[in-house]
Amino acid sequence: MRNALGLMLASVVAAVVIAAGGWFYYSASADPGAPKTVAARAADPLPAQTKIAAKDDVATTAAIAAKPTAVAQASAPTPAPVAPVQPKQACANPNALGVARVVEIDTTGGPGFGFEHFKQFDFLTDKEVVLTFDDGPWPVNTPAVLKALADECTKGLFFSVGKHATYHPEILRQVLAQGHTVGTHTWSHVNLNSKKMTEQQVKDEVEKGFSAVRFALGTNPAPFFRFPQLQHNPAMVTYFGTRNVAMFSTDIDSFDFRKGATPEKIVETVMGRLDKLGKGIILMHDFQKHTGEAMPALLARLKAGGYKVVQMKAKTTFQTLPEYDEALLKDLKVPTSSARPIGSVVQTVSQ
Repeated sequence: MRNALGLMLASVVAAVVIAAGGWFYYSASADPGAPKTVAARAADPLPAQTKIAAKDDVATTAAIAAKPTAVAQASAPTPAPVAPVQPKQACANPNALGVARVVEIDTTGGPGFGFEHFKQFDFLTDKEVVLTFDDGPWPVNTPAVLKALADECTKGLFFSVGKHATYHPEILRQVLAQGHTVGTHTWSHVNLNSKKMTEQQVKDEVEKGFSAVRFALGTNPAPFFRFPQLQHNPAMVTYFGTRNVAMFSTDIDSFDFRKGATPEKIVETVMGRLDKLGKGIILMHDFQKHTGEAMPALLARLKAGGYKVVQMKAKTTFQTLPEYDEALLKDLKVPTSSARPIGSVVQTVSQ
């Protein structure tokens, strides 16, 4: 009897041991990636809005949730989502003319634009215009043009005279800061086809103009150039091909520089010609007082007529020649150390 009870007790103990061993083996060999029942530590709260360093006037606008979701708590930590990049400042005008499209120009070989002189690149479609402005920057007049463009959230192309750029660099920087394209228009707005000009003097006028605009901006301008008075010097046309500079003529001249020009006449001149052609590069002058006064009405007429603005940008920037940079600084009596861009001298490290 005692032998029978002993055998039964031994059998029970053996069964328990076998079951425990099997459970231990199963647990050890189970998928290590299976969800655990222990709750993960909550992540540190994220700020309500994440900001990135500004580049080309962009900033993040999407908010990130302050608390992780249940799925995030159960999984391994992952990088915070990248917020979509949006314009730094949204257009405050819901009915603005705006910019229909932006085109990037490869200036290799010195292409020409504007059918008055160059007929190779017909890139505008019906009802498209490019707004261009010559001879600035200039007090009052250039800011008036900038305000009109900003009110309609649209963009233009500015051809700056180098000497004017050195007079008013703060205005030219404002042009660039507002997202417009900046090209050049010689150093002193001289007629490059004048018989009094030698080939070297013509080259000096062009290269010094580029160096002056670069100095004023604190960065390289676009490799875009317009000849003063639209006088295209044949030798310089060839030269620009070697310097990879795009040349600009026009399709529609506003004649805003003429004696007796008024804001009303400027608008009627542009719109009359534009309605006949249907599209084109418009030539204006931010140096002229009446141009700034005409801009609000002109932009309103463009919008009412169903016209759309195209902004032209360059694929690369223009590289000035060191000898002209140095000559400019010498002429302006500027200490060499001040030629450094402001961003390389002064940087915000805490805000």
